[in-house]
Amino acid sequence: MFKTKTLGLMFGALMLSGTQAWAVDSCATGKTLTDGVLTIATGNPAYYPWVLDDKPESGNGYESAVAYAVAGKMGFEKDKIKWVRTSFDEAIQPGQKNFDFNIQQFSITAEREKIVDFSVPYYSASQAILVRKPTIDAGLKANLAELKKLKWGVMGSTTALPVVTEIIKPDSDPLLYDDNANVVEAMKSNQIDAAIFDLPTALYLSAVVLEDGALLGQFPATQSQNPDQFGLLMSDGNPIKTCVNDALEALTKDGTIAKLEAQWLQEATGVPVVK
Repeated sequence: MFKTKTLGLMFGALMLSGTQAWAVDSCATGKTLTDGVLTIATGNPAYYPWVLDDKPESGNGYESAVAYAVAGKMGFEKDKIKWVRTSFDEAIQPGQKNFDFNIQQFSITAEREKIVDFSVPYYSASQAILVRKPTIDAGLKANLAELKKLKWGVMGSTTALPVVTEIIKPDSDPLLYDDNANVVEAMKSNQIDAAIFDLPTALYLSAVVLEDGALLGQFPATQSQNPDQFGLLMSDGNPIKTCVNDALEALTKDGTIAKLEAQWLQEATGVPVVK
């Protein structure tokens, strides 16, 4: 009886193991550009905090880490991953691609989905607060009580406006502008103290456009109306899409995506969540 039961358990374990292996193999086999290899594209160059030091193969940076996590769930070991580079505009054009999926902050839009395929979202953009460094040096903290006292500037057509008016509720009405450049110019001329942008835009503005720009804090995407969402980009009708979505959904469910976001977009950037 003992031997029969033991053999039965061993057989069941082998069957389960075989089923799992089959699921991984069947998901990828014959569906990638190169059988047994997953080809992933990113920008040229790729920027912090999405990829560190322009080296996606390091696995450091939010998008690099997400890419390797997705590949792992799909059954690809690190030595079976090939990185290639594309421009942003090149990747969103119709036609054949030189990658299985591309990860470089592609917003999922109905217009783009007419010519390419997207995965389910791997990131919903939080709203970040752009200020000037002297403001932080003076002791300003990322809490609502202090934020209410600031003079705010907002691009009126974006999801940033409800964050200011409904969450921050400043003591004075925010000034509205028609584009990001005018918001930044208003900050340079001291017309406003702070502005709200999606995190990727705020990171760019603070690093490139506003000479003494700095990010004070960020609001979680759950506090925004219709936040910008990023997806892995694939060629239209790519058969690997289901595999990619299954991997992302599993990583979201087990908390991996949230941990990577906290590690690379909060801790690494030093942009705290507003309390």
